[in-house]
Amino acid sequence: MTKTHDQSQHDEQPVISVKGLVNRFGAHVVHEGLDLTLRRGEILGIVGGSGTGKSVLLRSIVGLKRPNEGTIEVLGTRLNDLSEEERSQVERRFGVLFQRGALFSSLNLQENIALPLIEHAKLSREDAEYIARIKLSLVGLPAKAALQFPESLSGGMVKRAALARALALDPDILFLDEPTAGLDPIGAAAFDHLLVTLRDALGFSVFLVTHDLDTLYAACDRVAVLSQKRVLVTDTIEKVAKTDDQWVQDYFNGPRGRAAQTAATSSSTTADLKE
Repeated sequence: MTKTHDQSQHDEQPVISVKGLVNRFGAHVVHEGLDLTLRRGEILGIVGGSGTGKSVLLRSIVGLKRPNEGTIEVLGTRLNDLSEEERSQVERRFGVLFQRGALFSSLNLQENIALPLIEHAKLSREDAEYIARIKLSLVGLPAKAALQFPESLSGGMVKRAALARALALDPDILFLDEPTAGLDPIGAAAFDHLLVTLRDALGFSVFLVTHDLDTLYAACDRVAVLSQKRVLVTDTIEKVAKTDDQWVQDYFNGPRGRAAQTAATSSSTTADLKE
């Protein structure tokens, strides 16, 4: 198992606290009375069946969707109580990796990552591009990748480049929406390992929307299951898998869930033997 983070390291004061969240689209209610916390330094996996509002929850927290009701407290402040400028200051402490990377196709990787540094940190182009190259190196991309354009990259390289951009402003919280979607198993496992390594080194917290069972076992400290418009359970994956709920049982204890658990156990055993 890739995960090495000590749960005792987590600060009891959450970096995200969602209480009584309600999200509606017309007459359709997505969330009703949803409560959730993200602890400092942890990787929290968000899972749920289709239509349970995983991405809507992420968008609500990062400010792309205003909730109908409820409170969202991030890094000690209630976002709804802030002015637009104050909220913008808080949001600069977020790093977001969207499902398909969302890199600008007309910019090379160096320029993609330098952009938020120029726009928000007000750095010169030269300084921003220097830091961009450091970020690309941080996520394991070769120096020559800096001048490449997104269309020339493999899916795994695009994900790493998008991660580098999400880390451009040294965020306190990283939001990831299906980061391993579309990757082959080897590329997905490498991304999971990279995420844990960077979290351990840099100390940020991670809000991770995923359906990838391997990622849940390899990277996540806790897992939150969305069901019936709320969070059904939040706990370690081992405890969540024992929850008396049909979807949870089918998901975690079906053939793919058992395979992911076996792979994680095998990986953990191998790591222990090497030590």
